Amino acid sequence: MLQFLFCNAPKVHDGVSKRGKLENSSVYTDGSNSQLLLSLSQNLLRSLETQEGLPNPSVHIALRLSSRHNPTKESEHLDRLKNNLHNDLQSSLSSSQSVTGLLALYALALKSSCYDLNTVTFTVAERSETLLTHLKKQMELEKEHIAFSQRPLTNYYQYSLGVLALCVSGIRVNNHVSHRLIKAAEHEQFKHGDVESVDTYAVAGMALQCVKDAGSQVHNAAELAAALTKIKQKLLASRRPDGHIGNEFSTGLAVQALLALGSPVGECAASMEAMRRDARSSTYHNPMAVSQILPALHQKSYLAVKTKNCLNEDETLVLEPLDPVVVLPSETKVTVMVEVVTSSGATAHYSVDVSKGSSLLEALEHLKGRNVGFTFDTETSLWGPFLSAVNGEQARQSDRRYWHLSSDGTALNEGVSDFKINAAQRITIRNTTY
Repeated sequence: MLQFLFCNAPKVHDGVSKRGKLENSSVYTDGSNSQLLLSLSQNLLRSLETQEGLPNPSVHIALRLSSRHNPTKESEHLDRLKNNLHNDLQSSLSSSQSVTGLLALYALALKSSCYDLNTVTFTVAERSETLLTHLKKQMELEKEHIAFSQRPLTNYYQYSLGVLALCVSGIRVNNHVSHRLIKAAEHEQFKHGDVESVDTYAVAGMALQCVKDAGSQVHNAAELAAALTKIKQKLLASRRPDGHIGNEFSTGLAVQALLALGSPVGECAASMEAMRRDARSSTYHNPMAVSQILPALHQKSYLAVKTKNCLNEDETLVLEPLDPVVVLPSETKVTVMVEVVTSSGATAHYSVDVSKGSSLLEALEHLKGRNVGFTFDTETSLWGPFLSAVNGEQARQSDRRYWHLSSDGTALNEGVSDFKINAAQRITIRNTTY
């Protein structure tokens, strides 16, 4: 479930901002689904106060698709998106960086607040362009890159988000652009390395369903229908006995897609319950994860942004003051063996003792501080920090490389700041292509 913005862990990845943790809530154990939805919304709202770095458009979309609202805090966050995130995107565009996915999420976030997207402009090559005009041009570049490289300029997750954002915003998607996505689904090209990306299938499904609903693909109608059928089959085939689709962190988008593709809510019941179970056990302590499951638990998908009405909203989402909680480090120490595998296949091995419950990032920082030859750098993303360089070697997205993390041979489903060290283990950090 590797997408775009976060190359060491399973989710939306392209370098944006680290989020704060979501606190545990006693509401998680009372068995009430409505109370759980309220608790998740409150936790997302509280994350706006503790966030580091840039505002997260995905969190904004989830809050806007929820049934309860806090107009003041949501308006403040919208302003931060229009200023802080907008300026960061302008900087990226000025330096010719490809940020298709983030532009798309920005557009969806603004649209979810019923903001007039025609008033949002960027300066590109000394010319002013609206957000949607630039996104449409960027999708042409993505499409052209497929022609000579057999892959988009970014990846199919970002490509799908671009199609989705344009379509939801009422912009007609170029037939050639959507046709490339149809063909990629037909030829099962939604992969990260050798692993199929459930998240990409999910977002592609929502994007193509929006295109179908818009009625602009008449001459490709049969191919479009076949692609949507294949995507739905892929998602259903990815269901696990415990209800998850793919894994815990891909289930939210997968359920959104199935609902968008016309699956009855009952068909998604097991997956819905799996997400509720995970939420009550605090699996989703990262706000980005909550932002993807919350619409699904409200039985909505990102397609709901297209018809979002911002009038007469329920304004009862409030936060109660929290007593400060001090978490003391565990006195129990566990040993972590760290193996680094470079792009050439050369390996280096290290060992470090850390407090039980430490994050992997804390363990790596402790190891780095011991001056034993291990170094690393991180960059930020919507999911938190990710490794960009280890022992001086880069793993650049532009080179289609990332640092793959595994524990005792099992790939991590969480990033370096979320994965907890609760037992002795071997962490492998491998420079990998995708």
